[in-house]
Amino acid sequence: MNVDTLGFIKSCIKRRKICWTYHVNMRLKGRSIRREAILSSVDTYEIIEEYPKDKYLPSYLICAEYENQIIHIQIATDLEDDNIIIVTTYKPTLDKWEENFKTRRKS
Repeated sequence: MNVDTLGFIKSCIKRRKICWTYHVNMRLKGRSIRREAILSSVDTYEIIEEYPKDKYLPSYLICAEYENQIIHIQIATDLEDDNIIIVTTYKPTLDKWEENFKTRRKS
């Protein structure tokens, strides 16, 4: 089945078909990122990395912009149950990412 992954992710966000992991809830608090940043930035989502063989479900690293700040969100897709799982989120830094925050720096 050919799926528009980004379209599926955006649709789930807009329909609030989201599971928030314990891990992301701890990261949101510790990194001063609000859920609103993830939900409201949906129109800026861009897939920058794909992890098709992730532990439980295929997941994707999303780059998004919220209030002039870039955030990264790792999202797993559960096509069978028609929802997504927010795995983690963080604010990327220039020591690990190129200036566009979409390309990892080479070690």
